[in-house]
Amino acid sequence: MRRPRRHDPHRRDRLIDAALAVIARNGVAGTTHREIAREADVPLGSMTYHFAGLDEILAEAFTRHANSIAEIFDARLGTARTRTEAVEAVIDLVTDDLLSPANDMVLTVELYVAAARNPVLRAVTQAWMQRSRDALERHFDPVTAREVDALIEGLTLHSALSTAPMTPAQIRHAIERYLAPE
Repeated sequence: MRRPRRHDPHRRDRLIDAALAVIARNGVAGTTHREIAREADVPLGSMTYHFAGLDEILAEAFTRHANSIAEIFDARLGTARTRTEAVEAVIDLVTDDLLSPANDMVLTVELYVAAARNPVLRAVTQAWMQRSRDALERHFDPVTAREVDALIEGLTLHSALSTAPMTPAQIRHAIERYLAPE
């Protein structure tokens, strides 16, 4: 007699969330179908039912991660009405949003490293960078937006990975120095 199928309409989403948890804990290199299924508390066969392979779930997971951060960019910069407010939004973005939680930074670094070798994941990072720049371009010209996006990434990476991270005042100084009033 066949067991009844468990109705689980959110299983695919849970698998993507589980993949993010496994990547944050084990890194991309330690992420397997088995680990993701265990984290999501689903049968291993669910992985092949919902995803063609590990690359597909990595791309879906990293896309979800990138979109969540891009939404923060959109929200912060969407409230700014002047250049001065936009500069404050960038400072708040770095000091209040991007430096925590630590798992987000680990996921970002894992994505960067994986994207260096995987064109599908490189496309995820490119879409994410474009979305960040689009948010910044509401207030800054395209060249400045691209440079500020790189500055933001550098500030967050240095602060997250340093044994002597930059203080909020130092981050403020760097951003204000670069985005001095025109």
